[in-house]
Amino acid sequence: MKGKKMLHFLALAVLVHVCTASSDGRYGYSLTGQPEKTAKGWRLSLSRHGPASRYGNDLFYIEMHVEYQTEDRLRFKIFDPNNIRFEVPLKIESPSVTAADTNYDIEFVNDESTRFKIIRKATGTVLWETSLANLVFSDQYLQIATNVPSTSVYGFGEHQHPSFKHNMNDVTYGMYSRDQSPKMYANLYGVHPFYMCIESDSNAHGVLFLNSNAQDVTLSPEPSLTFRTIGGILDFYVFLGPTPENVIQQYTEAIGRPHLPPYWSLGYQLSRWGYPSIDVVKQTVKRMEQYGIPHDVQYADIDYMDNNLDFTYDKDNYAGLPEYIQELKKDGLHYIIILDPFLSKDQSRGSYQPYELGQQLGLWVNNSDGVTAAVGKALPPGESVYPDYLNPQTADWWTYMCAEFHNVLPYDGIWIDMNEPSNFLNGQYPACAHNNLNYPPYIPRISDSSLFHSTLCPDSSTYLGRHYDTHSLFGWAEAPPTFRAVQQATGKRPFVLSRSTFVGNGKYAAHWLGDNHALWEDMHLSIIGILEFNLFGIPQVGADICGFHFDTDFELCLRWTQLGAFYPLARNHNALGQKEQDPGAFGIEFATIARTALQIRYSLLPYLYTLFFEAHAFGNTVARGLMHEFTDDPETHGIDTAFLWGSALMIAPVLQEGARSVDVYFPDATWFDYYTGDKVPASSHNKYISVHAPLEKIPLFIRGGYILPTQTPATRTAKSRLNPFGLIVALNEQGEASGSLFWDDGESVDTVTSGNYFLAKYTYREGHLKTRIVNNNYRGVDSLVYDTVQILGVTSRPKAVLLNGKAIRNDIHYQENGKLTIHISAPLAEDLDITIQ
Repeated sequence: MKGKKMLHFLALAVLVHVCTASSDGRYGYSLTGQPEKTAKGWRLSLSRHGPASRYGNDLFYIEMHVEYQTEDRLRFKIFDPNNIRFEVPLKIESPSVTAADTNYDIEFVNDESTRFKIIRKATGTVLWETSLANLVFSDQYLQIATNVPSTSVYGFGEHQHPSFKHNMNDVTYGMYSRDQSPKMYANLYGVHPFYMCIESDSNAHGVLFLNSNAQDVTLSPEPSLTFRTIGGILDFYVFLGPTPENVIQQYTEAIGRPHLPPYWSLGYQLSRWGYPSIDVVKQTVKRMEQYGIPHDVQYADIDYMDNNLDFTYDKDNYAGLPEYIQELKKDGLHYIIILDPFLSKDQSRGSYQPYELGQQLGLWVNNSDGVTAAVGKALPPGESVYPDYLNPQTADWWTYMCAEFHNVLPYDGIWIDMNEPSNFLNGQYPACAHNNLNYPPYIPRISDSSLFHSTLCPDSSTYLGRHYDTHSLFGWAEAPPTFRAVQQATGKRPFVLSRSTFVGNGKYAAHWLGDNHALWEDMHLSIIGILEFNLFGIPQVGADICGFHFDTDFELCLRWTQLGAFYPLARNHNALGQKEQDPGAFGIEFATIARTALQIRYSLLPYLYTLFFEAHAFGNTVARGLMHEFTDDPETHGIDTAFLWGSALMIAPVLQEGARSVDVYFPDATWFDYYTGDKVPASSHNKYISVHAPLEKIPLFIRGGYILPTQTPATRTAKSRLNPFGLIVALNEQGEASGSLFWDDGESVDTVTSGNYFLAKYTYREGHLKTRIVNNNYRGVDSLVYDTVQILGVTSRPKAVLLNGKAIRNDIHYQENGKLTIHISAPLAEDLDITIQ
């Protein structure tokens, strides 16, 4: 097969002819000579024909390298062979030789359009088609366009936009990290130039444009995409799928698998900017306990700091904080502190070790001179400097400071905020110079048409070069040392929550969708953001439940709490000056309904945790759109008002004020109502059905063919983890189902690589439920038991039920809707064998 691939390309190469520079006034490039075979693929030399583009300094000679990296991954990059240009320092492993076989073909035809194509072998679908005759490669403006095989395009971030499936009607998205509250189409906190396309024949592929400079992409109705950036190189990776899940698995294999979160971080998290004292925190925690509302994580926003200074705490308003954190730990709660990425250089209260040590070591982002620190204004008093996390020495300093601070406040995780990086000035003191870095000839479609609005000047100097190139990597570079610091300080599995992210950050950090608003629209938009970040390889993601800005109200916050109970990251957070919105703040009716929703979450945490294990081990998504599972159903391609946990659980929240029903689309599969076990009639498949949704209920549906592990809930995961397990077996039309359970201690480092975990696979077929224990190296399961098995879709009342060959007589309950409940007591660590006769 390897020979066939090469011959195919060589045959094309024979047809390639060398074009002379055109005289028709077109810019662009054409092939010089013949393609040259390399160990990894092909090298093509390109020369510019026609005049330069209007942006100036067009390169005359460039090269294009094509690498057959794996059977499902192709890389092509276009760059200047004579000069070093900035490249993103993300290490994607590239094999030393070309892949032995591939699922794609390459075509390069040097006709008038100088076309380059990537083709799926199995179907002939053209995944990428670009005309190099229209390529622009100048010093500060690079542009390339491609056709795409359908309009079902997803991804590109971070933005707020009205639909998960992109509008292809000449919409342009700018990408450049920015501290601003989400607003429609604006560039936000992170940069993720990755998209997935579902082709017309239901296959899927993904494409990464690995570039960190300010950039934008235009989606046009041909359909086509036009990429523009103002620096670096054109570096693309194509992932062949062919399923959406395969695409993300291949993508995360390249950029880094998501971290396995500590189990407690999947519990309910509570935060606010506006706890004026430790007494208010205590009151809030107590209120949650009084109502019995599940609560695992309490946050400290900047209120806890002394004068907004990192690595300090307010010994007046937060007197006794270290001792209080220890009290919370004894009760199973975890405490997360915030740290900002800027440090005050103007302290009138005496020495400030973090700044003094950093100054001594020279760790800051510098001015254009590369020597003096760039000075801006942020939350701390006076002026601030910014650590250059791209400098390995800075990373070591940050790790040290975080670990040392754990000796003062015994935190469990760190929340890194405002790491775009944020600056209350437009550029640093005294101002940004008028040069081509701060004012380039082209500014992508970004807010305020400025590269230094609310951040540092692009001509600032960093360890890897210019802030012009590295701006959007600031938060990306901060996450790994923070991750290491938490692990070093606690000796346990780290939890880091980051606002600014870039490609590959899922390996180290969770993410929330930023400073949203208490609006019904924002609640809907949060689903889109969560689905996108699962595509980006950052599955532990959520939005500020009930909204950050503005005062929420009873109904909005209640419906949002129900939805938030099914975010992969469930955190309630709001802003200074807004009224309290924790689930205990609204009274008993709200608390009762919120408790019910969160108890469902906690009961399903074994299933959710297993999904995170699969994300960590294999690169799977955790939350996914319906189109992800039903690509052959075009109706699902545009649905973003409902979503899935894995393949099996559909969440269909109420997203409209006053609504007491939801229109739910049921793709062609077997579905069961989570609450009753009622089977959704086959006549409802491929249709929108109005589902009753009173105020106290969020509609949930289980997909037939799957087995979900559950556990009796408690108010803390530390307690729920000790409770009995259950299984929900939802049968498909063939009477079959399968599933799995991953279990470890929930907090140790590297349990997967060390093998210190329990993994069971479940199958149900022909009336027989059986487990196969794949790995049994975690002894914590020895004291755990199954106590309930629910089977949905049973066609008739069973005559007998056998557990490991012995009849169960009094502990079975059959309902006429086909729901069979079996109460048992069986060890989790032993094979479970149930027969329905």
